[in-house]
Amino acid sequence: MFLADLHIHSTFSDGKLAIPEIVDLYGSKGFGAIALTDHLCESNTLMGKAAAYMNRTLTPAVFPLYMEILRTEAARAWDQYKMVVLPGIELTKNSVINHRSARILGLGISKYIEADADVVQLARAIRAQGAVAIATETLLSKRTELASEIDAWEVACGKKLSVELLESGLPKIATGGFHSAKHLSSWKTVFFCERHPQAILDAIRNQDLKLFQYQEESSHDVSKHLDLGGMGLRNGTDGRGNDPVHGALPLSVTGSKILVGSGTSFDPQAFEGRRLRVAGESAELLQS
Repeated sequence: MFLADLHIHSTFSDGKLAIPEIVDLYGSKGFGAIALTDHLCESNTLMGKAAAYMNRTLTPAVFPLYMEILRTEAARAWDQYKMVVLPGIELTKNSVINHRSARILGLGISKYIEADADVVQLARAIRAQGAVAIATETLLSKRTELASEIDAWEVACGKKLSVELLESGLPKIATGGFHSAKHLSSWKTVFFCERHPQAILDAIRNQDLKLFQYQEESSHDVSKHLDLGGMGLRNGTDGRGNDPVHGALPLSVTGSKILVGSGTSFDPQAFEGRRLRVAGESAELLQS
């Protein structure tokens, strides 16, 4: 099993670090996978044009370079850290009226997508490439009409958890929404699949994952605690779905369960009544 952050911005949009710096940061911490998801804004709106003017968005001219750097850095990340780097984008429709804004992550993309279409068309364009479409909380009000168009919903991003999405029964992931090193301590996703791009995309679709709140100052190198030789355990979807896990590493592995070490603290009320079974000095995180 391994830890992944699937929502990361670089200097190609509004992030503070270049892609090689991001690879080295996450690789040195023992992450098993990351996805670069720089903004790709609308080209026909005032805010989209402003983003292009300020170099805060991918454009048709820049996109080939972005993909080439991702390709070379993915090879280096695997050779140096055994970490998968997924090519991604965040299709971004910004509006001065907040409820009109919409953002969709595309993970595993290979071709440029114009962001000017409606959200259903954008999700379909992502999936037509064999990529995974992830809806952000900006689309919460449209979750019913989009349910069949979206592979998973970003129920946690950064340090924020959407209880409404968590309780919705929709497929879910958790991400860091990374823009700079200060965002490293945030929600992440634990995977149980092979460390391979297609295996990760399939795991999102099949929901073979768990949500985890990563604390960098307590976790140092997650490969020492989460790595099971890259193969991991496949527990599938259990009766509780992908319940969130709040706490810090280290983790200890016992059979097909993951236990939090005795130094980890939990706040069961943080998830508004979600059932976290706390017993003694450790809590069960995964059900076999």
